[in-house]
Amino acid sequence: MSIEYRAAVLHAVRSPMTIETVTAGPLSGNDVLVRIKAAGLCHTDLEVIAGSLRYPMPIVLGHEASGVVEAVGPEARGLAIGDHVILSWNPHCGHCFYCDRGLPILCESYLAHGPKAVAFDGAHRARLADGHPLGQLMFLGAFAEYCVVADHQAIAVPKELPFDRACLIGCAVMTGVGAALNIAEIGYGDAVMVIGCGAVGLAAVQGARLAGAGTIIAVDLDNDKLELAEKIGATNRINAGDADLAAVSRAKSGGRGVDVVIEAAGQPASFQASVEAVRPGGQVIWLGKTDVESEVGFRWGNLMGEKRIRRSSYGGARPARDFPLLARAYLDGSLFLDELITRHIALEEIEAGFAALERGEAIRSVVMF
Repeated sequence: MSIEYRAAVLHAVRSPMTIETVTAGPLSGNDVLVRIKAAGLCHTDLEVIAGSLRYPMPIVLGHEASGVVEAVGPEARGLAIGDHVILSWNPHCGHCFYCDRGLPILCESYLAHGPKAVAFDGAHRARLADGHPLGQLMFLGAFAEYCVVADHQAIAVPKELPFDRACLIGCAVMTGVGAALNIAEIGYGDAVMVIGCGAVGLAAVQGARLAGAGTIIAVDLDNDKLELAEKIGATNRINAGDADLAAVSRAKSGGRGVDVVIEAAGQPASFQASVEAVRPGGQVIWLGKTDVESEVGFRWGNLMGEKRIRRSSYGGARPARDFPLLARAYLDGSLFLDELITRHIALEEIEAGFAALERGEAIRSVVMF
């Protein structure tokens, strides 16, 4: 059976999204129908709106979401109707070259179908009122009352976890906390610098705290975000407009430079600063993004000294393992999520929400259904 529901549809780059009635279903294979309860506005969505990430249109954006399982396909496993779930935007086959090597973020099917804005099997799951196929960003398309996903994209979590907090785990928190815990190999007492204190950077600050870092230097241009970073785990806050980050790094680490730099600002200057600030033999983790056609330059000498540079898109996520762990960390008080939510909005307010994000006024606006 098919279902009609409202969704925010983007028809062209830099054009307003329109709230339309669309159709999905019937379910097949391992499909799962999720009623969306909360969806966060992320910079990746904004990059599609601006055209710096190219996707076919029309499309429903939204890839950071939580909801309730409403129906399951005939081959779906591990879920029951009524389960509260966080959605993952990284479905993977589990048996290709990269999945076999523990890199689901590079799954060959994921990379083949993702740019086409289709479901994981390569087909469309939703259509406009006139029957035209409708794309879904990153296998989700969560700025809608419902979405259809593969069963392993919907991860059951405790029902006491509020939906607005839960949705953050699906992207920003997994990316930032995961970068610190799964990728950066932060040791107890290490010195860590986090450049950029949006939702991902603030999550990375918390990941560094949970890893046992001794010094956590938060860097941003916004003093309010720096104050928040200090409240949730940073030991030092630095306004990037007032300081030489390499000098700060050396001053806070006995003259060597910090052990790990996590870049979450997505600016050429911050990418450059990250390799200048890390000590010889240290690690740089790039989480931020710039336009896919942009070039970023470095002075060769800043790359010397056995520095290790890694790009991470999803914090080494294993959603079935990590989402419940992060949910429990919030419920036991060791992971702060309330502080990341700037405002709650209705679906009809989504344009204003993205305008605020583009102006840097919001850490996370969350659409509530």
